[in-house]
Amino acid sequence: MAEGDNRSANQLAAETASLEEHLQGWGEVILVADKILRWERAWFPLVLMGGVSFAFLMIYYLDPSVLSGVSCFVMFLCLADYLVPALAPRIFGSNKWTTEQQQRFHEICSNLVKTRRRIIGWWKRLFTLKEEKPKMYFMTMLCSLAGIAWVGQQVHNLFLTYLIVSVLLLFPGLNQHGIITKYVGMAKREINKLLKQKEKKNE
Repeated sequence: MAEGDNRSANQLAAETASLEEHLQGWGEVILVADKILRWERAWFPLVLMGGVSFAFLMIYYLDPSVLSGVSCFVMFLCLADYLVPALAPRIFGSNKWTTEQQQRFHEICSNLVKTRRRIIGWWKRLFTLKEEKPKMYFMTMLCSLAGIAWVGQQVHNLFLTYLIVSVLLLFPGLNQHGIITKYVGMAKREINKLLKQKEKKNE
């Protein structure tokens, strides 16, 4: 068991080091984005939502076709991949990195690797469910996809995408400030109260 844990830890460290090396040119930008996503300043959520809202308003105003939208998005990614590693050191000064910044960059890369592993794990569990319990897999997928299709039919595609992107971008800050934990705890307490009241009525 210990040998397996050591192997897993070594593999995690190797994957993290590889990702750090791959993202080194983006280090300064990633650290700034991390500060914004974790709401280190009280006004960061406003900046975040303002930027997202502006981007989606522009998409709504321009109303590009799917092909044009995908092409522009990929073009933006290509430009960023070329320009950011070249310009970021001049703007932020990568030579001035502190030990704290280097440690935070390492933590971010480690969290990204762990998140990727979780996604792969969920994907594998889904296929395991398909092999072991095909009926449950079929019903789960059918109900989930039908529910998503119904929501997509009721809500405008662009607005739904805006909500999803907003939630994903706000999630790190909500989690960092304990807001999610607070409301999840409140929901659990309310559910427990309802269950206890139901048990009393049954008695």
